[in-house]
Amino acid sequence: MARWVRRRDRAGRVLVIPNQSRGALARYGITRAEADRSAWAVDQKGRRHEGAAAVNVVLRELGGAAGALGRSLQLMPLAVVEGAAYRWLARHRSRFGALGVRPECDEPGSDCE
Repeated sequence: MARWVRRRDRAGRVLVIPNQSRGALARYGITRAEADRSAWAVDQKGRRHEGAAAVNVVLRELGGAAGALGRSLQLMPLAVVEGAAYRWLARHRSRFGALGVRPECDEPGSDCE
C-alpha cells in the first residue's frame, strides 16, 4: 500500500513512513503492538487514525477518485464491511508474500530497525 500511495501522491500530501523506521513509533506515540496490529495515519492536526480509518484518511488526502472512495467508505454500511475486510487482511498479511509483495524494510538501503 505504501508504494501505491507514493506513486499516486503527486502533490506530496502524504508522508509514508514504515513503522520499523528508526524513531517513527516514538515520534507519533504508537506502540509496537499497535503498529503490528494495523496501519496508522496521523493527520495534520496530530489526530491518530487506525486501520480502515487510516486508509480512508490517506485516500481522502490523495484526492480525485481515491478521495471519493475514501469519503464513500466512511458511509454505513460500507464502513462496517470495510472495517471487517481490513481486520481480516491485517490478520493475514504475512500470506501476501506469496503474491510477490515485499515489505519496504526488506529493500536494500532501508532505514528500518
